[in-house]
Amino acid sequence: MEQSNENSFEEGQNNRYLGTEKIPKLMLKFSIPCVLSLVVSALYNIVDQIFVGRSELSVLGNAATGVVFPIFIIAQAFAWWFGDGCAAYLNICQGRKNSQNAHKAIGTGIVFTVIASVALMAVFYPLQKPVLTLFGASENSLPLAVEYFNVILGFFPVFMLMNMMNAVVRSDGSPAWSMASMLAGAITNIVLDAAFIIGLKWGMAGAAWATVIGQVVSFVISLLYFILKTKTFKLGFQSFKPDFKEFLHAVKLGMSSFITQMTIVIISVVCNSMLVKYGAQSEYLVDIPISIIAIESKVFTVVINIVVGIVLGCQPIIGYNMGAKNYKRVKRLYFAILLCTLAVGLLFTIIFEAAPNAVVGIFGNPTNPEINADKYWEFGRKTFRIFLMLVTFTCTIKMTSIFFQASGRPVFAIVASLIRDIVCFIPLICVLPVFYGIEGILWAAPAADLIAIIVSAALTIIFLSSLKEEEPLIEEISEQTAD
Repeated sequence: MEQSNENSFEEGQNNRYLGTEKIPKLMLKFSIPCVLSLVVSALYNIVDQIFVGRSELSVLGNAATGVVFPIFIIAQAFAWWFGDGCAAYLNICQGRKNSQNAHKAIGTGIVFTVIASVALMAVFYPLQKPVLTLFGASENSLPLAVEYFNVILGFFPVFMLMNMMNAVVRSDGSPAWSMASMLAGAITNIVLDAAFIIGLKWGMAGAAWATVIGQVVSFVISLLYFILKTKTFKLGFQSFKPDFKEFLHAVKLGMSSFITQMTIVIISVVCNSMLVKYGAQSEYLVDIPISIIAIESKVFTVVINIVVGIVLGCQPIIGYNMGAKNYKRVKRLYFAILLCTLAVGLLFTIIFEAAPNAVVGIFGNPTNPEINADKYWEFGRKTFRIFLMLVTFTCTIKMTSIFFQASGRPVFAIVASLIRDIVCFIPLICVLPVFYGIEGILWAAPAADLIAIIVSAALTIIFLSSLKEEEPLIEEISEQTAD
């Protein structure tokens, strides 16, 4: 083990080009595969929803997948916490020319991912119906949601390890491998969705089995990388003996990812409960708002994953240059990523404002007899035009938070993550409907974006100003120790 880690340390020195190569060239190399990987990851749930929405399950099927979605996010929160934290730690270690002990953090992260997945299964299996009802399932959609969830939950260890390992693969300088892993799984999911839902008429169970089989494919490809292809670290038996001292560095750096994902869950619970309450009092009733917001959540996930992919793809570059104290290069990276983020946000703002029906229509037409089609399309238009009005700001806030995380500023990252969703959005979504009914829920999002972008900008100014100091911005890496 000692010899293998000495070799990995030497291999890590090959990453010096992260501090010298032109930034646009590095961004193209690292960000494009990462963007594709995360967008493909988002397609796992979207593809299910498209096929379900276009089947006889229609709007109620979409509502069922929508109420299961927050539980996916809970699992992903733990996987990204450990995975993104280990990835950021590995890259900063490389910049400091000290990556010898990073394998201990990664191995411990894998162990904790497995433990977390088993714990979530133990909690959710006996509490399926209460949890799904909490997330907005109605009497009409609950049986479909349970059918879907029963299959999905059994594969949580695979799903979580796949997400955790992919983050490390990207940080190890192999974004193309990460992309291939996710793409192979997504293609498998699409093909099996068509076969199981449309061909065999398996309904919600068919959608679930297509998803988990795709996840298994992605997991196997990521596992092969860890066994055969790692560049800057090597895993051995000692790597999986929990090392809390090393893992603590990763936990701190990944905390922002965890908080970001868990805020999505909290928002889903609060938002869906408000939709149920005020939807029942409106002309749209309950199932239309729940179904439309489920669609909005999936579409928004694609948009935000593009932005997250850009900045996460740059994480090795950011971490290396922070570790090497090359602060001018870090500033240039921030503004290059910001420019890309603004372009993505503005493009999707135009699409959502100009063609909301086309976006909603991707997920099928309402065919359930319980659903008023005219009200379905009307609420769809309002949701995309109001709720996502300032999606450019949302993207910028998320990007900035991840940039702080990759730079070794976990406190800044956490504040940026919380300010929009917890501090602003949740109070607004509870208060505005009192005065404006169900539309108040939609207006809460742009109002929260407007407040949060001001705070995020202030944090960014403070952070960039601090980079003139030649001081490390994370705890010193622990001294090398013999195994």
